[in-house]
Amino acid sequence: MENFDFVSPTEFVFGRGAEEQVGRKLAEHGARRVLVHFGGGSARESGLIDRVCASLDAAGVEHLELGGVRPNPEIGLIRQAVALCKEAGVDWVLAVGGGSVIDSAKAVANGACIEGDVWELFETKRPNPDVLPIAVVLTIPAAGSEASRNAVVSNDELGRKTGYASDAQRPRLAFMNPELTFTLPPFQTAAGLTDMFAHLLERFFDDYGAVPVTDNLNLSLMRTIRAEAPRVLVEPDNYDARANVMWAGMLCHQGLAGLGRHEDWATHALEHELSALDPSITHGAGLAVMFPAWMEYVCEQNPARFAHYGREVFGLAPTGDAQADALSAIDETRAFFASLGMPTTLAELGVGEDDIQRMLPTLRANKGEVFGSIRRLTLEDAAAVYRLAL
Repeated sequence: MENFDFVSPTEFVFGRGAEEQVGRKLAEHGARRVLVHFGGGSARESGLIDRVCASLDAAGVEHLELGGVRPNPEIGLIRQAVALCKEAGVDWVLAVGGGSVIDSAKAVANGACIEGDVWELFETKRPNPDVLPIAVVLTIPAAGSEASRNAVVSNDELGRKTGYASDAQRPRLAFMNPELTFTLPPFQTAAGLTDMFAHLLERFFDDYGAVPVTDNLNLSLMRTIRAEAPRVLVEPDNYDARANVMWAGMLCHQGLAGLGRHEDWATHALEHELSALDPSITHGAGLAVMFPAWMEYVCEQNPARFAHYGREVFGLAPTGDAQADALSAIDETRAFFASLGMPTTLAELGVGEDDIQRMLPTLRANKGEVFGSIRRLTLEDAAAVYRLAL
């Protein structure tokens, strides 16, 4: 097991009616003026924003509102929110939504505490310990951003999508009511399930050996997602299934499932270029396409690891041929994503051979000449993985 530092400051308020405690909890934490940050019309139309604001009013916490966060949040709105926070003296940022809204809120919370442009943090990755405290009302279980140290944002002007990681931007409070996810469209639910599973794959497959405590947690979460996925798609208002998915999504990306390992993250890098190329590409859908292709490309580095994954997660019987068993595990992974209604090729996402060369310069800008862990990928390797996914 490798050495690690792990910080987890998030207080979770989980269960029915969790969002009704927002005002009281924020007041207990000393919040005086809060930016309520959210996405499109659904949070407003469902009455959730009104309930959250009523809770803040009842607790005597002032608040401002700024909606409009899109999937793959864009730096332009973040800059507007930063200016609003500075002008109004905001002391907490409250994200009401899924991963995109939370990532936008994290960028806002950073930008409100620095002198320069917040995009510079995402470009340089320099540490920033001064961040406004963040709270979350989660509506889409997927990214795990409600407890993670990561945020990913887009800059359309530059054609870039890149991330920033810092323990200082881990949310302090996360309000998680599974009932808020009952009305999610099936595609959005499926994309979220795929994203969760991908977070585990990134951590399980790297260049390090076995780490039993971490690995068994990881595999258990994979099995849970596989078991609950068909239930939430067939019974979208099944509270227990939604609760298991919501809690699993947090655990998939909080950090515990990768402690003591190097982790890989090459596939997320490859997918980020897809949704930078076309912001309408849903992150989970892009991962569903790219992960089996990446697995095929790198599995020769450690076929026994892939075969072990196939046995533990999909129940595959060993044949005595580790490479064949590894390929069977990859086939099962692709089939699992397809069973959720996810795409299996880049063509289904409207991405073709000509787009590959367009993505490589920004991939280089984001990840350098070589990236990944289980196998160090060059840009030529990246192009080959994209071609496998066509």
